[in-house]
This record gives sequence, C-alpha cells and structure tokens, in this order.
Amino acid sequence: MPTTPRLFSLALALTLGISTVSCSKLRREPARPAMAPIDAPRSTRNPAQPAPTPTPAPTPASPPPAVAGGGPLPGSPSTFAPLVRATRASVVSIFANTRQVVGSAWGWSRPQERYSLSKGTGFLIADNGELLTNNHVIEGAEYIQVQLDDGRRFEASVLGRDPRLDVALLRVKAPGVRLQPVRLGDSDHLEVGDWVMAIGNPYGLAQTVTAGIVSATGRTGREVDLGEGNFGNLLQTDASINPGNSGGPLLNLAGEVVGINVAVRRDAQGVGFAIPINMARTVVPQLRQYGRAVRSWLGITPGEVTEQMLDFMSLPDTRGALVREVIDGSPAARSGIRPGDVIRRFDGHDIVDPTQLPWLASSAGAGHRAHVEMIREGQPLALDVTLEALPEAIPVAGGPGQGMVPIPPPGAP
Repeated sequence: MPTTPRLFSLALALTLGISTVSCSKLRREPARPAMAPIDAPRSTRNPAQPAPTPTPAPTPASPPPAVAGGGPLPGSPSTFAPLVRATRASVVSIFANTRQVVGSAWGWSRPQERYSLSKGTGFLIADNGELLTNNHVIEGAEYIQVQLDDGRRFEASVLGRDPRLDVALLRVKAPGVRLQPVRLGDSDHLEVGDWVMAIGNPYGLAQTVTAGIVSATGRTGREVDLGEGNFGNLLQTDASINPGNSGGPLLNLAGEVVGINVAVRRDAQGVGFAIPINMARTVVPQLRQYGRAVRSWLGITPGEVTEQMLDFMSLPDTRGALVREVIDGSPAARSGIRPGDVIRRFDGHDIVDPTQLPWLASSAGAGHRAHVEMIREGQPLALDVTLEALPEAIPVAGGPGQGMVPIPPPGAP
C-alpha cells in the first residue's frame, strides 16, 4: 500500500522521540559513576578521563612445601608409627609392691600388714637389663616386677636411687631374653616447639602413646611445685601425661630419650613435665657404682629475690639467688660468701631462679673450682669457690623421699 512507508516513517520518528526524551530525563538525575562491562574494550571509555589503573589482585599465600607422607608443616611427621615401632620394645611397665603396717581400731587386734601396688613406667638403657624410672614409682617397694612389651613379666632389683632428682636405676632379670635398649639424646638441644612423643602405662593401660611438642624448657621447682627439695630445670610438654606415665620416656623424632616423664598438673590439660635426660645421665654412673648420687656442696641456703627487696638492696631486678644463710665451715664460708649476697651467675650459668643453683652446685663435682658472680650491697663482686663433697651428715627432706642436698637441715631459716 502507498501509505505504508509514511506510516512506518511516522512510527520510527515517534519511537526516536520517546527515546530522546527518556535519555534527557536520565541526564538530569544526579550523576553516578558508570561501570563499564568487564569485557568492554578500552576504546568505549570516555577519552577525556584517563583509564583507572586496575588494582592487582592479591597474591595467594604459597602453600607449605610438600612433605613426604603429607605433613602439614615442613619437618612435621605425617605419622608416628615408625617411631613407635622402633622404640616401644624398650619401654616397660613397672609394678611395685609396698608393705604397709596398719594398726587396728581401738586396739582390739594386732597391727596388720597390707600390700599396696603402684604402677609406673620405665625404659631400658642397656642390654644387660638396666632401666631408668622415677624414684617415687619404686620407693619403699619390697618386690618389683617389670613387664616387657610382649607381656612377659620378670623380677627387677634396685641398683641405686636419687630421691632429690626423682630417678632410680633398676635391673630386670630376664635370662635368655634379648632386650632392646633405647638411645639417649641430648636434652640441651631441645627447643620450644620441637615434636616429642611419650610412651607409658597410664592407669594401667600399657604401651599408651601420646604426642605433642616441647611447651617450655627450664621450668623451675617453684613453678612446678614438686616440693621444697626438688631440682628445677624441668621440660614442659603438651603430650598427654597421666598417672602411670611416671618414669616413662619422652622421645624426640630421632627415637632418642630426651626426658623422663615425672609429673602432670591435675587442674590443667596438656601441662606435663619431664626431667631432662642430661640431668639423669649425670647421676646414672654414681647410682650404678655407689647406689646413690654423690654430690658436691656449696653450703648456702638459697632464697628468692622479691620485688620488695630491689630498692633497699640496690638490685636491678629479681634475677638471682639470695644467700639466706651460709653454713659454718662450708666451701661458701671459706670463699667469703656472706648472707645477703645475691648470686647472679654460677660457673658461667645465669641464675634466673634460686632453684637453679642447687643443681649446678651439686653436680659440678667435688674439687671443682667454680666462678661466682654476685651483687653485694649494690656492688658487683666476683670470687672463686672450690666445691667439696657433700657431707653425709647433712640429710635434707626433699620431694618424694630423703636425699642428700647442698642446703641446711630442716628447720633452718
């Protein structure tokens, strides 16, 4: 039809007019930043405005290097199974029978004897049957049995005890049995965060394995509160340790014993303690030869330095061991150490806490000449002291049993 082009043109004009009006209305609205499509070419942007510099995407963190077996961190074990297989035959369960005399009520009958059974753990250190455990596991026992990994039980005897360190050396009598001793490591090289594993007999559950890390080193006797006479310098670990783990080994990833598990905080989780194996190695030869620890002697009563003492004693901080008393005729007295002195270094070792000093003085050996650095009346002072063997006439109650320690008898101030 002839009118069709005209109608089509009219419709197109009306459509364009409406579009123009709509665009003009949009321009009168407040301006908003335009968002270009992600795939829009650069030429479609307004040439009067420089193109914004794109912000680089953050680089994702690189994953840790792959570890054989899929460990989450470099050097972390994917499994402890090979370590368990290599060491569990060296770990034994200990059963100690202790006789107790119990009096009857109201005196109607004679006192009766009863036996109590204590359970603990130990580990073989020689193929002749020698093994280490805690002294409190076997203290007072009249009969001791040792159970091997395969379940067989044999009688054991005590070669020597050190109540102060809480270490005992036993020998199991297992004729015809090939025993597998464990290697002893170097606890001085331990660092906080190192992996460790414990094997023990908690609550009678033999060969229980737990793992964790070294939580701290050098825990003092005051922090752990094991008793007035115990040495400090303990290892702390979050590997689960429970009653019955006492005397068992704390092992590193090389399968070496770095500590002897000794205590756990009952009111906490993952707070266990172990005696550094280097301390035990010091006394093992003495226990084997003499049946007890043979210690040197300084002859003082060490005490704590408190905040209240700093001003009037002109001390920079609370580090060190306060000399509360000097025993007459002792090596300390002959060298010129006086009450009120604060020993800050002993034989090259910093004294942070007074519980560190007894171990250093008692393990150095009789005849050893130790260099002592201290503060007297606010002034630094250094002198040398020749240590002597601890007199056997000075027994001191300490920890779980009686020990020979370089401090005065009970009751001394």
